[in-house]
Amino acid sequence: MKLFTYQQFASKRTFFICLVAAFTGVPTGKAQAQGDLLIMPKRIVLEGGKRSENLNLANIGNDTATYVISFVHVKMNEDGTIENITEPEVGQPFADKNLRIFPRMVTLGPKESQVVKVQVSKTGDLANGEYRSNIYFRAVPKEMPLGENDPKKKDSSFSVKIIPIFGISIPAIIRIGEPNVKVDIANVSLDLNSDTVPVVTFSFIRSGNMSAYGDINIDHISPYGKATRVANMKGVAVYNPNSKRIMRIKLDRRAGADFTSGKLKINYVDQSGKNSIIAQNEIQVK
Repeated sequence: MKLFTYQQFASKRTFFICLVAAFTGVPTGKAQAQGDLLIMPKRIVLEGGKRSENLNLANIGNDTATYVISFVHVKMNEDGTIENITEPEVGQPFADKNLRIFPRMVTLGPKESQVVKVQVSKTGDLANGEYRSNIYFRAVPKEMPLGENDPKKKDSSFSVKIIPIFGISIPAIIRIGEPNVKVDIANVSLDLNSDTVPVVTFSFIRSGNMSAYGDINIDHISPYGKATRVANMKGVAVYNPNSKRIMRIKLDRRAGADFTSGKLKINYVDQSGKNSIIAQNEIQVK
């Protein structure tokens, strides 16, 4: 398996992940003790003639960390929150049966990096559409060697040791056939009253057989035509089969825009490098 230096990895565009407790409420401060993990890219899409993808992992922590790699399945709710599921919903078939990962366990020393390969297989019988599962990296807790006593442990005839499990997951998507997806931006509103920070609320309305993924850019256009970027959110997904996702985005007052006049323009931009607009809308402000 290919190894590469930490400096080579860090020089690339990376996705930083401080390990958090997967699907639990454990604070991230505790998770950092298990090691900090860098993953690049933060999602994989296998489509057309693409049969495999490399995931670059790097441990930026000061301790050796071991991760077990498996699959989990999640769905996205309308508000963007993620929920575990065990059975596929209508319109959301799983991808794990057609994906291979190797290795399935990785041990990384401090500042050490490694490549994990994800390969698609047996897709000949798949119907057109999108198949999605999440690749889950679970940190293995360190075990104290046998016979070694914990100096902080008090003598007791009975004790219970609770070890939280930490991890993170990224989407893995297989696409068969030509994409057919459309996204509209609807129900745009601006809230200036509930907080000192102005908030824009709107809904993505998605249709078609595949997910949408892109960046949100919000510009304030003054009555004189001056454009000021007041919000930017990267990597926003509207996953199939969801037909709606509700967004609430805080605007940057420090940009100097007057939110009592002019208009706000919202662009949902494809990340493919073509900088194409997936959807857009605007609202007049008073």
